[in-house]
Amino acid sequence: MVQKPQVGFICVHNSCRSQIAEALGKHYAADVFESHSAGTKIKPEINQDAVRLLKEIYGIDMEQTQHSKLLGDIPPLDVVITMGCNVDCPTLPCKHREDWGLDDPTGKGDEEFRLVINSIEEKIKDLARRLNS
Repeated sequence: MVQKPQVGFICVHNSCRSQIAEALGKHYAADVFESHSAGTKIKPEINQDAVRLLKEIYGIDMEQTQHSKLLGDIPPLDVVITMGCNVDCPTLPCKHREDWGLDDPTGKGDEEFRLVINSIEEKIKDLARRLNS
């Protein structure tokens, strides 16, 4: 049996965009890759707007399935996806790396959150197609 690629979604606080990407990766691409998220620092809880909207849109309860993690808390990665941290992201060994350049919706309204969530969904589906070919 071939092991699925390990994909890490990396952000500074591992509380919003990277958590959304992990959840949607598990939702849409679990048959193609294993999803993980982590940050260089962590916050005590996942962004509550992200939690609420993923429950509302997809029926996913991130508070039941995920928690904030540091880089050392996840397995070695084949693919590293940075969310667009606007800081120097750490260098992690991997076979492929890309930056999705997403603005952090924290503190903004639901419309901004939905735009970011939709963008992450599209990028997850595209990544799954690319890794599956």
